[in-house]
Amino acid sequence: MKRALIVFGGWEGHAPKPISEVFSKILVGEEFDVELSDTLEIFSDLQKLSETDLIVPVWTMGKIDDALVKNICGAVASGTGLAGCHGGMCDAFRESTDWQFMTGSQWVAHPGNDGVEYTVNILKSASSPITEGIDDFKVKSEQYYLHVDPAINVLATTNCPIADGPYAANGAVAMPVVYTKRWGKGRVFYNSLGHSAGIFDIPEAHELMRRGFLWAAK
Repeated sequence: MKRALIVFGGWEGHAPKPISEVFSKILVGEEFDVELSDTLEIFSDLQKLSETDLIVPVWTMGKIDDALVKNICGAVASGTGLAGCHGGMCDAFRESTDWQFMTGSQWVAHPGNDGVEYTVNILKSASSPITEGIDDFKVKSEQYYLHVDPAINVLATTNCPIADGPYAANGAVAMPVVYTKRWGKGRVFYNSLGHSAGIFDIPEAHELMRRGFLWAAK
């Protein structure tokens, strides 16, 4: 049986507990042995992390000791999968550049804030079991603007700008929404959707997370 570790906490505005429960249900449905933890100290056990098939961070902002980040980076490099969403993965630990290097992006803005209606465009040219058979779909939520690692493999994008602002002077941008990345022997999956647990009531958003978890856990 595959083992998954979901670590939730940080800023309560991103509903870490409800989202962790959604993710736990998905993983249990795929016959994972799931452990949930609300403390970062669980990252202090490198052997435990290395024996885990999938780590799912659901922790927006906050601070983390460098030693704990080193353990996570080491476990993923040795083959543990890493998968997450929204600010729970790519707006965690803003002061940790090592975390950002491993995860592949960092949130910098959500122009228009919550309630922006936009389309998630599935890249048909990016052949992947994560997106196969999934069509473009609309959401009404935060539209994340990310600073991204050029090494990521982009699977879905959204068109910016929709909400106006000074950044619009740069013209149209295809902003990554879903991507994968490799970190040593480990696989990294990210989906920028997930401002609230309800976003995963959208079938496409739910399916992308399910497949992303399975892909990252090999």
